[in-house]
Amino acid sequence: MSQDLEHTESNAIIPRVQDRKTSEASATAKSTSFYLDLKKRLSLAIKSQRGLPAYDQQLHGALVEMEIPEGYREIERYWVNEPYSFVCILEKGNIFYYHVAEPALTLYERDILERVYDDLRDILSLGGIGPRKEKEMILTEQALSLFSRYHADLETASIYRILYFLKRNFIGNGRINTLMLDPYIEDISCDGVDIPIFMYHNKYRNIKTNISFAEEELNSHVIKMCQKSGKHISVSEPMVDATLPDGSRLQATLGKEITTRGSSFTIRKFRGDPITAIDLIDYNTCSIEMMAYFWLAIENGNCAIFAGGTASGKTSMLNAVSLLIPPLSKVVSIEDTRELTLHRDNWIAGVTRKSLSSGNTGEVTMYDLLRSALRQRPEYILVGEIRGEEALTLFQAISTGHATYSTMHAGDVQTVVNRLDSPPLNVPHMMLQSLDILSIQIQTFVRDKRVRRTQSIVELTGIDTKTGYIRINELYRWDPLTDAFKCNGDSYVFGKIMQARGWDKEKLTSEIKVRQRILEYMHDKGMRDYVSITLVVQAYSADPELVLRSIANDTLEEVLADSS
Repeated sequence: MSQDLEHTESNAIIPRVQDRKTSEASATAKSTSFYLDLKKRLSLAIKSQRGLPAYDQQLHGALVEMEIPEGYREIERYWVNEPYSFVCILEKGNIFYYHVAEPALTLYERDILERVYDDLRDILSLGGIGPRKEKEMILTEQALSLFSRYHADLETASIYRILYFLKRNFIGNGRINTLMLDPYIEDISCDGVDIPIFMYHNKYRNIKTNISFAEEELNSHVIKMCQKSGKHISVSEPMVDATLPDGSRLQATLGKEITTRGSSFTIRKFRGDPITAIDLIDYNTCSIEMMAYFWLAIENGNCAIFAGGTASGKTSMLNAVSLLIPPLSKVVSIEDTRELTLHRDNWIAGVTRKSLSSGNTGEVTMYDLLRSALRQRPEYILVGEIRGEEALTLFQAISTGHATYSTMHAGDVQTVVNRLDSPPLNVPHMMLQSLDILSIQIQTFVRDKRVRRTQSIVELTGIDTKTGYIRINELYRWDPLTDAFKCNGDSYVFGKIMQARGWDKEKLTSEIKVRQRILEYMHDKGMRDYVSITLVVQAYSADPELVLRSIANDTLEEVLADSS
C-alpha cells in the first residue's frame, strides 16, 4: 500500500498536549466571566456567536478537499459530517480502503489551534453542562474569546476549520469521530501502535482505514474513552469492558503487557434506533409468519433462548421480540453492557458492575442481579447472555413460571444442550424441558452478500423417558437455496396456548392471521421504529377491533399519534 494512503491522518491535526501554563492562561482561568452561572454563560455564548458569519461554501470556499492517491481508484464518496468530513472508498488490486477526509490546516491555523487547545484545557470545564448543543455553544464562545485575545487574523473558513477540531477533540471522539458518526459501520478495531484501524462496513465488509495512532496518542485515547464511559483503566488494571455514552460497547486494553503490539480497543457501535421486528422482516432474517409466531408465544408467556455464533444477530432478535411483550407487564433486564432498548416505563434495566477493589468487594454479577430480579416480581426477565452460574437460576425462574428470554453462544440445538448440561452452566438435564423455544441464528452469505438468518426455530417438547434425550419439534427452517423459510408442521407451543386460553383451531388460526396482517401492514408502510412497534402492540392489546379498522381505513398511524 502506498506511503501516502497508509500513514496519512486525513490531513487531521491532533494538537500536542503540553504542560505550558503561562500567566495569561492562569489569569484567564481565574477570570470571573468564566465562573458565571450557566444561564449567563449560554447568553454570552449566543451573543458572541452572532458576530460569526454563517459558513457559505461558495463564499468562503470548501473546508475539506482530497486528492486521490496515485494508483487508487475512487469507488464511492459520501458525507458523514457535512461540510467538515467525508468518507472516500478507494480500490486498489480489488481491495477496498476507507479514507477519512477532514479539513487541512495551514501552519498559521495549526499554531492557533494548538495554542487555543492548550489554553482551553486550562480554563474550560464542560462537566456541569448537559446537552451537547450547550457544550458546543460554550466551547465556541470560549474559543472566539481566545481568538480575540490573541488578535488572530483569521478568515471565516479558518475559524470554522479550527472550531471543527476543537469540537471533535473536546466533545466528540477525536481521531475516530468520523467513524463513530458513519451509520454504515458496525465495528471499529484498533489492534495496536501505528497499525491502521480496521472496521466492518455494511457494504464493503472488513476494510482498512487511513487512521492510525502513535503510542502516546493511543494510550491517551484509550484512557479518555474509558473515562467517558465512567471506567478506570491503568497499568494495574489494563483491561476494561465498558459502554460509551452513545451506548456503543467498548473493550479496551492499555499498554504492552497483555497486548504486545500496544494498547488496543474494539467498539461495537450502538444503533440509537434499534433493530425491530419490521427490520428483521425487511432484512429477511425471519418471515412475517415467524414473527407472528413469536408475538403470540411471547404474549402467552412462553420462554425462548436465541443461540448462535458471534455477530449472528442474537441480541438483535432478543431486542426485537422483546418489543412484543404485552404493555404494562413488569420487565427486568440483566446485561453485562447495556444493549437492550425498550419503550416502556415498567422496566428495570440491570447492569453488572466489576469489583471496586482487588478483593472483589462491591462486585455485582449477572447471578446477583438475576437472583435479585426474582424478588422483584417480574413477569418477563431478559438476560443479555447466559454463560455461567446464572444459567441454573434462569432455568429455575422458568420452572417457577417466569417468562424469560436470553441469548447464548452455540451453533445448533445439540451444542446448546451440551453447553447447558456442562460446567460452568450446570443446568440439570431434566430442567431443560421447561424451555419452550430455541431459535438458532447464523451469519452467512447469500449471493456474496453477508446476511443474518434465523436458521431454525425449534420447540422443546419434553424428555424421552427411554433414551433421556430432549424431544424437539423443528417448526421453521431456512432454506439456503431459495433464501426462504419453510414451516415443517404443527406447533407444540400453539397447542399449549389453545389449551390454556380455551381456543379452538379456528380461533388460533384467526389470531395468527390478524398478527400477520398487522405486521405486513407496518412493513408495507415503513412503520419500523421501536416506538411504533410498542404502540401497535399496546393498541392491539387494548382494542384489537380499533387496530383492525384503522388498518382497513389506512389510518393506523393517525390512531397511534392520538394514543401517544
